[in-house]
Order: sequence, then C-alpha cells, then structure tokens
Amino acid sequence: MTPGNTTVNLRELGWDDFFDGEFHRAGIPDTIPARVILQHKDLCMVQGEYGELSATISGRLRYRANTDVAYPVVGDWVAIKPQSNENKGVIQAVLPRKSSFSRQASGGRHRLSGGPAQEQVVAANIDTVFLVSGLDGGRNLNLRRMERYLTLAWNSGARPVIVLNKADLCPEIESVIKEAEGIASGVPVHASSATEKLGLDELRKYIIRGSTATLLGQSGVGKSAIINALLGTERLQVGAVRESDRQGRHTTTGRELILLPGGGTVIDTPGMREIQLRGDEEGLKDTFDDIEQLAGHCRFSDCRHDNEPGCAVREAIEIGVLDPSRFESYRRLQRELRHQAAREDYSANQEEKLRWKRISRWAKQMRKHNR
Repeated sequence: MTPGNTTVNLRELGWDDFFDGEFHRAGIPDTIPARVILQHKDLCMVQGEYGELSATISGRLRYRANTDVAYPVVGDWVAIKPQSNENKGVIQAVLPRKSSFSRQASGGRHRLSGGPAQEQVVAANIDTVFLVSGLDGGRNLNLRRMERYLTLAWNSGARPVIVLNKADLCPEIESVIKEAEGIASGVPVHASSATEKLGLDELRKYIIRGSTATLLGQSGVGKSAIINALLGTERLQVGAVRESDRQGRHTTTGRELILLPGGGTVIDTPGMREIQLRGDEEGLKDTFDDIEQLAGHCRFSDCRHDNEPGCAVREAIEIGVLDPSRFESYRRLQRELRHQAAREDYSANQEEKLRWKRISRWAKQMRKHNR
C-alpha cells in the first residue's frame, strides 16, 4: 500500500492482459479496476487509478456471493464504482482469480457438527509463496509441517519457495538446508536473516515488477521482519519471541498488500497455528514426488503400500532410501484430503436433495393453484 492517496500504474500492482480481458468481459458500467490491498470483514481498501479508496461490497454482489470464497480478499482485482469526492467506492464484482491460497477454516459450528468444511481464501492472485520457517530453535523448523504447507502452496497455483529465516542463529545451516531440500523436490530453498540483512537479494529475484508474493508461516518466524527488510523501513510491527518455547505472538492481525520500492508487491499474512488442508491430491503428488515415482514401480497398480508383494515403496523404506516418517506424513495428508472430499461430496448430495424437495413442493403448490 502506498502512502497517502497516491495513484500508481496498475501494471505495478500486477494488472495484465488476463485481468484486462476479464474486466471488459464483465462489462459493468461506470466501474474501474482496482486491487484489494487491505481487508477487514466487509470493508476493504483498494488501490487504482483514483488512488486509495475505502470500499464496501454492493448489495448485488453480497446477494450473489453464496459462499465466503466469492467475497473479495487481499490480492483480488475488483470492478469498483468510485465516489471520488469522498475517497470511497462500491465493489460491484470480483474478477476471476489466476491463483488463490486457501485453507479449510478451522473451528466453527459446521465443522463441530460434522457439516461441510468451510473454505477460507487467505490471499489471491499470487505468483510466489514464500514458506517461512525459523531457525532459532523451538518448534519453528518442522519438516512435517513444511510438507503440509507445500501441499497447500502447490494447490494454490503459485510457485512455492522455502525460506529458512534467522540463519544467523543456526550453526549448522548447510545441513538444515539439505534437510529441507530432501522433502521439497524441485522447490528452491533459501537461507535468510532479516535482522542481519542476509539472503534478501535472492528473495528479491522472485518479486519482479508486476508480480505478487506472499509469506506464510507460523507466528515468530520473521515474516514481517523480512518484509521490513525488503522495504528498507520498519513499516510492519515485529513481535518478540517467547524464550520458553521460541514461539511468536500474532503481531500481524490482518492481511495487507504492500508495494515494494523496486517493483512488485508482497502480501503480509498473520501467523497460522492450525493449517487444515483443502484441494485435491495433485498438490500432494507434487510435494511427495519421490513417493509417487516409487509407487510407479510397485508390482500392482493399486498397491496400498501395506503388505503387498513387490511394493517398491516398502522396499525403499526397508533399505533406508525413504524416511518412514515422510511416508507416514504422506499417508496422513492423503487421508485428510480424502476425508474432506468425502464430506464435501456428502454435503453436495444433501444440497441436491434439498433443491429437488423445494422444486417438488413448488410443483405441488402450482398444481393446487391451477385446479
């Protein structure tokens, strides 16, 4: 977000031919394109050719948005009807997303009652996802959690990059990098130190003009500190880490899109204590590419990798090629995704039954009326 009410070139914010085509296809009169740079419940701040505007959601959009996913989030491009004299506007439509990072919303009455899982979109139209872990001890560096983050990142449509922050506090940085590379086939792994300004040039290479990156990770891993270092100013509040367990507090409470001086934008997000998976198993296949390749050599195409003869995965575990804890992580995440898919299928079937009940009831009323 730029200071004051300064206008910026839309291309700097990530506008391209894809969004231009979608905006003209929407064809909503008296609207202009703008990008959501800050969101708090039903109120957004957007940036466009009129500068920064405080924006509300139109009644039409609210009526047509049958799920939270359809509401604007930080990173979205929207069609807005400006009220320039008041620095306000009304969002009339959300343009289709090129990518989105979403998770299953934790808690809530739907989940407690066994109802449908609720999707929460964290940020939209992202090119690069920096998955940040801390190297200052405690529970921040966790390979199993990193596999979960990678699965979510692959499902988002953005490119994942692993960032091992606070490298100045880790005496065995090379071995830690190798550990991370071992569970992230083809994914770049970079060590950095926001406080010491180390490794930042490598991260800047991903945030070119017109691109958008977001930083994801637990509280205390240094996401806001990295953004401050990239900005060259202490813009975002940075919290202390508890000495007892090296865990941080939630210094970032909302999501914000920030324009960097050298071009490109970053989205700051709150720390996530609980990550529930969403999406299909394609992201899982990308994260566990080594296991997928091994499974292709099993004797039976439907091998469950339990006690079947000729199981290449079990053989790899026995000879020490595959870490058994990595395989168990793969199976756990696979079960989680399949359980979620089953719940969503059940929910869709229930909705379809209710729909036909309403149609049947309406048809009976019409027959009575026409007698």
